[in-house]
Amino acid sequence: MSRASRGFTLIELLIVVAIIGIVAAIAVPGLLRAKITANEASAVGALKAINSGQAAYASSCGRTGYATNLADLVLAPSGSVGFLSPDLSSNGVVKSGYTVSLGAGLNPQTVTAAANTCNGSSGNAMNVYFAAADPTAFGSSGTRHFGTDERATVFQNTADVALTNATLVANGTVSTVQ
Repeated sequence: MSRASRGFTLIELLIVVAIIGIVAAIAVPGLLRAKITANEASAVGALKAINSGQAAYASSCGRTGYATNLADLVLAPSGSVGFLSPDLSSNGVVKSGYTVSLGAGLNPQTVTAAANTCNGSSGNAMNVYFAAADPTAFGSSGTRHFGTDERATVFQNTADVALTNATLVANGTVSTVQ
């Protein structure tokens, strides 16, 4: 019987398995980093969408006041569309490995009563807001916490500490997202 008809030797199979293992060991960390980067980009995008929705809400519905609940931004005025896409329909929604929420900012004051908003908001329109996006599992779904407020700037914190409205500028590890 010739060597060609016998198939592969055990050594040849072990070499192939070792090569596959080495390639996998090199590729997996890169794929995980790419997943984290995509999750973080989605979180920043969600906060920018909230900022845009808040600007539209304040100018057309809240009489210069901001919504303090994501559900109020999704709620459409009569004969129109909502100010935010339905995938961000409630506080605490998980989107691409990040938990997104919206609330009143520091020292909130009512600008417009809920009953006087154009979309029948559940809460009063306030003079300030704070939105956050926090990784569901720090280190594996994301390595940065994000936050934004009525200034429409997205801030980040690389430490495993969730941002609050009070810590946006006070904490040394907080910086703006480019």
